[in-house]
Amino acid sequence: MEWSRVINHPLLQNLPFKIEQNKFGQLLMSPATNRHGMLQVAVAVALSKKKKNGRVINGCSIQTSDGVKVADVCWASDAFIAEHGDTTPYARAPELCVEIISPSNSRAAINFKIELYLARGAQKVWTVDERGNLKIFTHTGAIKSSRLAPRFKINFK
Repeated sequence: MEWSRVINHPLLQNLPFKIEQNKFGQLLMSPATNRHGMLQVAVAVALSKKKKNGRVINGCSIQTSDGVKVADVCWASDAFIAEHGDTTPYARAPELCVEIISPSNSRAAINFKIELYLARGAQKVWTVDERGNLKIFTHTGAIKSSRLAPRFKINFK
């Protein structure tokens, strides 16, 4: 099934799940908790306060080598938006992709998504756990901090 059909299919509207697609066109669904949603908004708000020359995107769909993945939050520069607009899904990942880690996510699945986003052009991938702890990944692996995230803290309890 093509992604455009997935997002327009009436039976797939308003599901309490995050929907993604693997490279075989199969749909993958992850249950979303309210805490996950609250963290997603907290990250988006914090990013929008820190980064002015670009846009924050919640639920950003990205075509990867393993199908369409949906990053919880992304930050895309003005240059990225000028080039890609609101194309769905993006053929290239925005500069920053963020995954909120839910209890249902395996470490292997999160590591795989980090690799997919970086392979599609993301400069950094952040993961945020259920307590708001931030980890930053680049093409060289995990790093302690970055220019994009100086002393970045998700104020969430």
